[in-house]
Amino acid sequence: MAQTDNPSFLSANCAVNITLSVIGGKWKPLILYYLNGETRRFNELHRLIPAVTQRMLTLQLRELEADGIVLRTVYPQIPPKVEYTLTEFGQTLMPVVAAMHEWGSAYAEICPKHQKQAA
Repeated sequence: MAQTDNPSFLSANCAVNITLSVIGGKWKPLILYYLNGETRRFNELHRLIPAVTQRMLTLQLRELEADGIVLRTVYPQIPPKVEYTLTEFGQTLMPVVAAMHEWGSAYAEICPKHQKQAA
């Protein structure tokens, strides 16, 4: 029987799609990685991920906030101060992000194309 004919695989496939809809994309895993155990401001995240545009970082943070993964706290002061942190539910994604990090590191060791990126 092919995996796609297996009802439990189809159910798992749906769950994988749900997970990917929340953390998929080029920047969300990096945002989660840098928010792990940290509260960070927008510009700090932008410095940590310099290749992301401000517009895309804003979009990704808004999506993570809408999905209940990131908490955005606005402090009423001039200039405005905004901080981002993982929600309690967002913290449950950290084993997934850690597994991605471990797999990427192991793969970089055997794939010359990615060795400089993992260093």
